[in-house]
Parts: sequence; structure tokens; C-alpha cells
Amino acid sequence: MKQFRKTTLTLITVVAMLLSSITGAFAATSEALSSAVNDTASYMYKTVANPQVGSIGGEWAVIGLARSGYTIPERYYQDYYATVEAYVKACGGVLHDKKYTEYSRLIVALSSIGKDARNVAGYDLTKALGDYDKTIWQGLNGPIWALIALDSRDYPMPVNVQAATQATRQMYVDRILDCKLADGGWSLFGGTSAASSGDGVSDPDITGMALQALAKYQDQAAVKTATNQALACMSKQQDASGGFSSWGTVNSESTVQILVALTELGVSLDDARFVKNGKTVLDNLLTFYKQGEGFLHTATGSGSNQMATEQGFYGLVAAQRAAQGKNSLYRMSDAIMVADTAAGSAAGEGLEGKHADVKSVPVSAPGVTFSDIIFSKNISAIEALASRQIINGKGDGTFAPDAGMTRAEFATITVKALGLLPKESGKFADVAAGSWYAGYVGTANTYGIVNGTSDTTFEPEGTITRQEAAAMVARAAKLCGMDNQMDDAAVRDMLAQFSDYVTSDAWARPSLAFCYQAGILDQSDLDIRPKTAIKRGEIAQMLFNMLGQAKLL
Repeated sequence: MKQFRKTTLTLITVVAMLLSSITGAFAATSEALSSAVNDTASYMYKTVANPQVGSIGGEWAVIGLARSGYTIPERYYQDYYATVEAYVKACGGVLHDKKYTEYSRLIVALSSIGKDARNVAGYDLTKALGDYDKTIWQGLNGPIWALIALDSRDYPMPVNVQAATQATRQMYVDRILDCKLADGGWSLFGGTSAASSGDGVSDPDITGMALQALAKYQDQAAVKTATNQALACMSKQQDASGGFSSWGTVNSESTVQILVALTELGVSLDDARFVKNGKTVLDNLLTFYKQGEGFLHTATGSGSNQMATEQGFYGLVAAQRAAQGKNSLYRMSDAIMVADTAAGSAAGEGLEGKHADVKSVPVSAPGVTFSDIIFSKNISAIEALASRQIINGKGDGTFAPDAGMTRAEFATITVKALGLLPKESGKFADVAAGSWYAGYVGTANTYGIVNGTSDTTFEPEGTITRQEAAAMVARAAKLCGMDNQMDDAAVRDMLAQFSDYVTSDAWARPSLAFCYQAGILDQSDLDIRPKTAIKRGEIAQMLFNMLGQAKLL
């Protein structure tokens, strides 16, 4: 949704975490809603198989699944919590020095699985929200999400002795009220010294979130009045199809925020103020839903499908909980309770049978991201690997997810991913001693992950095809303790679903089949494209998937 001054809808939707029961007969049938929830939950569980700490591929997926009632193994949440603990330890309890919504988002997710955010690896994550000045730095996102986070589990207001101004809940409520615009709603920086001309018109994303934060304070007359004015403002902004636009673009995320606001306030989704041409906000949201594929950002399919899917999913969950008379999305006294431990290998410990030299790589650069990956479907994988310094950008703040990857680059990131020590071998004449990749090529070859193009050459600047990448990742997976052996029949059965499998080379097929079977490659892809050069984002996704399956994240 929003973090810094917004100039496009992208900034609005990303920062919203990038970040009362109701009754009523919705136009969308309960059967259609239930079917969409279950289908999207299944898609989410598959797509975010290894949730990390992050606004995409992390907390929102966990919150949606935990609040949906969809049955998944408890181990999923246990592994996520182990990942959170490792991340918090790596940060020394400091998730970010400016973006305090990082704390809020994580607190809400932990509340959704019954975990106490006041003791995560020995750190109190709520403490940061006791610093008023730092919390409001992000504009209205700060106080909004501080209230939602603290109220999700009814946490006591944390005392922060380092704060220049000790916060209270009422201070955050008042901050939101003070920033209300003349038209009745809110924008990210409207009402603050940082406001620009664009902040003078209410935005549905921020207005929806502000209403969610104020939902528990309706006993205050000023809050109630502001709420009614904001609802009137949003009713006017709702379009003929029941949806909303933000910065000139009709999109699913804006609809989600208003839908969640209504359910938090206990306003029926078929309230006359929010029905246009017989269409409710839920009806509108469902127009962005694609069975088996999640949600679109816009009706034309532009934007980040994963971001839109995570928000669309928890929007559906909020609607279903309301229809069933359950606690609202953020009132988590009925949260699931996830046990502290699980049998077998825990996340980060690796599988039994892994090579003794293979080690889990801890988070050492939390919060790293790149300006050009926001709409990449591989964003979660890229950020997770970058936070462990397994993969780097281009040095100018970009990652170039659609660019190709050289053989030297692949050898480097794979050796880093497995925690192996780089050591030059001197085997290849075209790998110069002392070059930045010499040690990584030497180690990757020594452990059997990569081969030369001949006995004496490696071609470090050569590109890698998708089938070559599959072969190399399959070898790396074996080092991690994964069984990559498949008989001919199993290989044939796995690859027969792809129309172009016959264009792959025979030597690559066992590795391709293994990668699809193990979830390293996505079976929902329509084709293999075995001899197409693989992209940097795709390589990041393959390694991320492999490390997750190998319990090394």
C-alpha cells in the first residue's frame, strides 16, 4: 500500500503491507464465497509454501490462511515461526529504523497464529510502537497499523524508555482524527506537514485502513462522527460496479480495504450505501478472482498477481467470517494456537542425510529489496535470498529479474546458498585465478554441482538454459539430502503433462522431472521451455524453493 510519498498506485498498494459480526444477504452467494475462499487458500498454500518475513510471500499469506479456517499442516505455521525467530535474532530485534509498519505487520501475523509478539527470540516486538514520533514517520500508515497490531491481541501499551515521546493508544487515535480531510476520508500524508497537492483527496486504501484501526473506538463520539463521514465519502467514491479507484486506477486492493473496513465496523456488505447497481464490494472483489490463479490487480490483469492475491484472499476471509458471524479479521481472541515444537527436522536445520559441509545461511541483511522487482512473481524468493546475501543486485538498486544469468553467477549463488566455502581449483583455463568467481566455480565443480564445458574450460560468461539450471539445482538438492532419483516411468509420467517435453535433451529429463516433483519448478506452468535461457528471477525462485524443501531456510 503506501510507505513514502506516493506518485502511483503501486506505492499505495505496496506499503499497506507490502501492508463484530454482521449479517445480511450478500449478492454473492455463500457457496460462491466459500468456494473462492477454499480455492484461493489452496493456491496460497501452494504458492507461499515457505513464508518469509515480508510484505509479499510472508505475513499476509499467513494471516489469510490462519484466519480462513482452511486446513493445512500445523508444521506450516511452526516453520514460519522458526523463520521469524531467526529473522528477529539476525536483526537484533530491530526490524527497521524508520518503517515501523514492519513491526506492526509481523505482530498481526503472530497474533493470528496465537503467538505472543512480546517474546520472539527474547525480543519484545511491540516495544517499538511505544515510540510515538518514530511510529508516525510513515504518515498515517504508522498510527493506523500500530493500533491494528496492538489491538489484534489486546496487547498492553508498551513502554519505550528510549522514546522522545511515549505513545498511548489515544494519541494514535487522535493522530488519525487530526489528519482527516475535508471530504471526510484520509490520504497517506494528508493533514501533515509532508502533504502535497495529491494528498488533499481521500484515498480508499488509506481511508479503509483508517476505519479498520478506528473500529474498536466507536464509543468515542469524535471517532463515531469521523467514521460516518468517511463512510459517506467512500460511498460517493464507489463506482457503478461496486469497486474503487486509487490514483485513477480501478483495482482489487482498494476494494479489499473498504470491504475489510466494513466488516471490522460491523457494517453489512449489503448496506444500501455500498450497493451500486445491485453490486456490493464483495461482488466487485470477485470480479478480480481467477479460479486456481488467485486475484488480479486490475481487470486487465496488470500489476502484481501475488500482491493482489494475498490481499484479495484476506478480503474474502473477512467477508466469510462476517457472513458466518465470527470475529472479524483483526479481532483475534479466537486465533488458532500453534504449538511451539514439531517433530522432525525444523526449518533451518536441514534434512537428515545432507552433506556435512552444507549449512543453513542466516539472515544477515534484513529488509533488502530492489526497485524493479515489485511486480515480479519471484519477489519473495529474491528478497529472501538477498536478505541472506546469497544473491545480489546490479549495484544501482535494481535486480534485473528478467535478465539472463551467467554460469559464473550461477556457481556463485549456489555455493553461497548451500553455505559452502569458496575455494579455487585451478582446473579451468578460462577461470582466471583471483577473479571474483574463481573460488565459487572451483567449489561448485568440486562438489559436483556444475561441470565444465570441456575438461579444461568452464565458459564463465556463458548463459544457462532452463534444462541446464534444472540439472545443476538437482545436483545441489542431492547435497542437501533430497532424493533426486526417479525411474524412467516416473520421469516420463511427470514430464508428459508438458507439451514441449520432447524438445528437452534426454540427459536433462530426470533432473527436470525431479525439480517438478519436488516443487522446485512449478507444475502449473504450461510448458518447460528447456532450451530457453533462464532468468535471474527464475533462478532465485528455484534455489529458494529448493532451500525451503531442504529445510535450510
